[in-house]
Amino acid sequence: MSCEKSFSLPSRVLHWLMAVMILAMLFIGVFLASTVGPDYNWLLTLHRSLGIAVLVLALVRLANRFCFPPPPLPDELPPIIKTGARASHILLYALMIAMPLVGWGMLSAGGYPVPLWGQSVLLPSILPHDPALWAWLRSAHTLLAFLLFGLVLLHIGAALFHGLIRRDSVLQSMTWQAGHDRK
Repeated sequence: MSCEKSFSLPSRVLHWLMAVMILAMLFIGVFLASTVGPDYNWLLTLHRSLGIAVLVLALVRLANRFCFPPPPLPDELPPIIKTGARASHILLYALMIAMPLVGWGMLSAGGYPVPLWGQSVLLPSILPHDPALWAWLRSAHTLLAFLLFGLVLLHIGAALFHGLIRRDSVLQSMTWQAGHDRK
């Protein structure tokens, strides 16, 4: 596979690191919604810290995407698939940025601190204290989480479709077998 057909090494590292983090965030969020035991506070701290890390890495990843554009999709893909791929990637980036901001805003509106990795660093509030806004943002955060989970499942399904059924270069371009690394 030539250099033009694979993602850059930074793109691949960011992709897989964030994939693990986002899946962890989604499952931690589910556990938070159903946990009242002693692990709740620990999970909440982890969820908040990972959320901010996802936000920062999503912005880094977006800048990286402008510096290292993705390889083109195979010419033989139908236009509807190419359009769907582009739209799903735009939505993924939007959700990777919006979800942490909505969570941060929700905590701010609820009057809760936003600690990073314990209590050593507290992020500033980004919205005024407002219980009604907190409730609305909590619902929005939940809805966006379901949307992100569905989109992640669609993304995984599309990757498997390309790797196992079409057997084209799309999945391989984001794996460690992608060939030569672009710098």
